[in-house]
Amino acid sequence: MSKQRILVTGGTGFLGSYILQELIDHGYSVRALRRTAKDISWIPSDIQTQIEWVEGDILDVVSLEEAMQDVQAVIHSAAIVSFRSSERKRMYQVNVEGTANVVNIALESGVPRLIHISSIAALGRTATESWVNEEHKWEDNGVQTHYARSKFKAELHVWRGMAEGLEGLILNPATILGYGDWSTGSCSLFKQIHDGFPWYTNGINGFVDVRDVAKATRLALESSITEQRYLLCAENWTFRDLQQAMADGFGVNGPRREATPFLLGLAWRMAVLKGWITGQPQLLSKESARVGVSQTRFDNQKWLQAIPSFQYRSLKETIEEACRLYRTAQ
Repeated sequence: MSKQRILVTGGTGFLGSYILQELIDHGYSVRALRRTAKDISWIPSDIQTQIEWVEGDILDVVSLEEAMQDVQAVIHSAAIVSFRSSERKRMYQVNVEGTANVVNIALESGVPRLIHISSIAALGRTATESWVNEEHKWEDNGVQTHYARSKFKAELHVWRGMAEGLEGLILNPATILGYGDWSTGSCSLFKQIHDGFPWYTNGINGFVDVRDVAKATRLALESSITEQRYLLCAENWTFRDLQQAMADGFGVNGPRREATPFLLGLAWRMAVLKGWITGQPQLLSKESARVGVSQTRFDNQKWLQAIPSFQYRSLKETIEEACRLYRTAQ
């Protein structure tokens, strides 16, 4: 598919910017949807100039119709990741309604292929320690976050689109790590540890390098596989081990106090209160606290079997390199 025109939604985000880089590096003609006020100054200038930027929004069907003219595939990575109640309504609009719009316009425009970037959250978590793979059945229990629910509902639209003739795949990345804007999203985990956050939990989660997700997205685009989903996870680590590795990368003290469920309950309430007082968004919330104590491991074998040439970077390598880049940027 090299040299064909690919539309990317969410190209100005953390993962999206790496997808743009991956596509440009492999000879694709790339069109990216961009909201009018969205800052792209942090994207390398040599990449910016090779992108055909189209102003629009996935909630604006007219701009979507224009953006999908004469494209051979769509990579849909636009989404809001949030655990804050104040952003919940907007998150459902973007993640669910926006995905429905992308699917509907792709079908109407005759786009040959759609790669939907979902999340491991859409597979669901359980209250007890467990392994999750692509066959895991969604359970609408108290462990699921609203972000997870929004991504699950978004996937239903993609499955509907594929049932109606749209070819494509769903990718479910684990928590994505790497170098980016450390004031937002999963990148803020690095800043938290850099600034001396002392607490840890014994929760377990899956993690993956942002560059590996970008590469997997391109390989999914180039494959002939359709109507499948693939979980992308390099390794499953405890949050304590992850935080300690980040602390080692920055040369600072690692977390030394266990945040029990009781203490986490106090902490997220204090964080919410602090947010109300200062007007600044807080990383810790009731929902992110739930994720912090969940012990869920994710199975990565289906993707590795589908694409035998693909290999994940080790989390140790990912964290060391990201910490080095964050240090250099300060």
